[in-house]
Amino acid sequence: MDEATLERIFTVVALVPKGRVATYGQIAQLAGLPRGSRLVGRALGHVSRDGGVPWHRIINAQGRISIPASSPAFVLQRDRLRDEGVDVSSDGKLSLKRYQWVP
Repeated sequence: MDEATLERIFTVVALVPKGRVATYGQIAQLAGLPRGSRLVGRALGHVSRDGGVPWHRIINAQGRISIPASSPAFVLQRDRLRDEGVDVSSDGKLSLKRYQWVP
């Protein structure tokens, strides 16, 4: 993946406000990468969990955290979303109707 594509993805992810979520497909579309949801997932998989990209606000189209529930990253994403006021179930499900960002 080239730097320009990464930059487009990270720029859009950075726009998602605190307390809101977006789907991988939504980010891909807004970054000019139609049908690029998996590309967004791969890009976010390489960011630092403590860095400036709010990766934790990106979820799948079913309104779930995509990271396996048995991983520490799942717990981190769920807890960060909860800290922002998003009601996330213990299995990583949340209401897209309530929390999805609409730019």
